[in-house]
Amino acid sequence: MKLVLATSNKGKLREIKALCTEHEVISYSELIEEFEIVEDAHTFKDNALLKARAVFNAIGNKNMVVIADDSGISIDVLDGAPGIYSARHAGEDACDKDNLYKLIEDIKAKGATESGAHYTAAIAIVTKDVEKTVHGWMYGTAICETRGEGGFGYDPMFIPLGYEKTLGELDDEIKKTLSHRSKALGLALKIINTL
Repeated sequence: MKLVLATSNKGKLREIKALCTEHEVISYSELIEEFEIVEDAHTFKDNALLKARAVFNAIGNKNMVVIADDSGISIDVLDGAPGIYSARHAGEDACDKDNLYKLIEDIKAKGATESGAHYTAAIAIVTKDVEKTVHGWMYGTAICETRGEGGFGYDPMFIPLGYEKTLGELDDEIKKTLSHRSKALGLALKIINTL
């Protein structure tokens, strides 16, 4: 089955393709011109649904299965921030590194060198007949330094529970078993495989 991913984020696309080997996964930008999707909902679930619906409607092919991910990191010492604002924590036009370093500075500003943290991933599935969402979580510690070159986003500062290395240092195969996105995608595939 062909799954259309409602993102042009290369990191997410690469990760979801690696986790979804039994299906063909393509970015919506391979089918239509990229367009801005305003993510103005208040939850990961609702933002994922916004993206999936927008792409499903823009493509106009009612036989498509569109999936969208909305995910982010929540830091305990920051009362759960940046949460749904993770992708734009350092501003609207910020890149991954800008967001990463701003988050480190925000934790330091609280007088901490680390904090409990968790990642959330919500995946929405939209077809002509179905709208479903699932969630996955990964718990651990956010540290005030970057370690490792792997992954993307906040991975170099996040140590999963039970590990000593950051996601930026861990092997991709280990990350697949831990990832919030892989947990959510595992649930999403159970739904997709019934379509």
